[in-house]
Amino acid sequence: MDAKLKKLVLRAQKAEITEYYIYKTLSAICKNKNNAVILKKIGDQEKAHALFWQNISKEDVKPNKWRFKATVWLAQIFGLSFVLKLMEKREEMGSNLYKNLSSEFPEAEVFAAEEEKHEQELLAMLDEERLRFVGSIVLGLNDALVELTGALAGFTLALNSNKIISLVGLVTGISAAMSMAASDYLSSKAENDPYAKKSAVYTGFAYLITVILLILPYLLLTDKFIALGITLFTAILIIFLFNFYISVAKDLNFKARFWEMTAISLGVAAFSFFVGYLL
Repeated sequence: MDAKLKKLVLRAQKAEITEYYIYKTLSAICKNKNNAVILKKIGDQEKAHALFWQNISKEDVKPNKWRFKATVWLAQIFGLSFVLKLMEKREEMGSNLYKNLSSEFPEAEVFAAEEEKHEQELLAMLDEERLRFVGSIVLGLNDALVELTGALAGFTLALNSNKIISLVGLVTGISAAMSMAASDYLSSKAENDPYAKKSAVYTGFAYLITVILLILPYLLLTDKFIALGITLFTAILIIFLFNFYISVAKDLNFKARFWEMTAISLGVAAFSFFVGYLL
């Protein structure tokens, strides 16, 4: 085997053994038994592929520790579905590696097709609570971003003190969070949704967290216009991170959702800023 081909084999072997340890660890920490079984099946498949490449390379390759730790950490924060979708996209980008190997090793093409088929089937079986209630999270986040950025922009010109702006903002935000949670509960209950209570909790919690992040600059700074600028930047950052998460986890268009949500939030803020000036 020439040096170039062996390098490709070792790359494939390292990728497969790294993913074996990732899936094995995710399976161990997964609370949902069904998901744990799915992850173990995928991990066993990756291990078999790694052993095939090891028999060719005749070398023992260690997993990529940084990628392993980063992936497990992301799974603990953002959930399994998000991380598995990211891994799936990475494997799509790595398909060129298998194409280069398939001319010499036909098994590589079989592995690529096998992984794509089996993982799509297994990923479709995943049932994760945070994705089940993503509609409630969107409702809470979207309403908080639109309503509170608008309210704070209006308060910034209508009121003189950051202390007063933050207190009024907190009263407005906490009341609105409770109102949104109650409305979501009553709406879900009317539709005989068995998860009405959980849906309301997700809506209220998402709203409340957004409220705290948006008001924080007014609590820490004395200049109300700088505080407003940081609040608007925070709103855009929240929109960016949330839409990136949703676009990966649910295979949605990131750019369209991001620009639409940003335009609505900043448009309402600009209008409220003008209303505050008039008042």
